[in-house]
Order: sequence, then C-alpha cells, then structure tokens
Amino acid sequence: MPTCRPLGDGIFEVRTDLPDGTIARVFFCIEDGCMYLLDGFIKKTQKTPQVNLELSKNRRKEVLNALK
Repeated sequence: MPTCRPLGDGIFEVRTDLPDGTIARVFFCIEDGCMYLLDGFIKKTQKTPQVNLELSKNRRKEVLNALK
C-alpha cells in the first residue's frame, strides 16, 4: 500500500509503521495551499474505520467554512 493515498472527498491518508509494529494513520486535506490534519489514530483493524472517515469529512467541512 502506498504511504499516502486519496480517500475521496478531498481527504487523504498518510500511513506509517511505528517501531513497535503498530500502524498509525493521519487523515488530512489541502486547502488554499495549506495542509490541515483532520484525524490521527492507531490502526487496529484491516479496514479503515468509518467513524474516523466521517469525523474527517466533518472537520474538512469546518475548515472550508472557516476559510469562507
């Protein structure tokens, strides 16, 4: 899997393997030339948790509203 990939709706995911063997993920978006970190978590299941994706979508909407 790539280090960084698009998840749709303007949200991207960056992943890293930590020294203890766990996998960390950070969701982000880029708006007006700035990167906004939306959510970060330790991955515990194979599938991306829907609750984290929904949280990131809501936070991106907040970023877009703040930029208006």
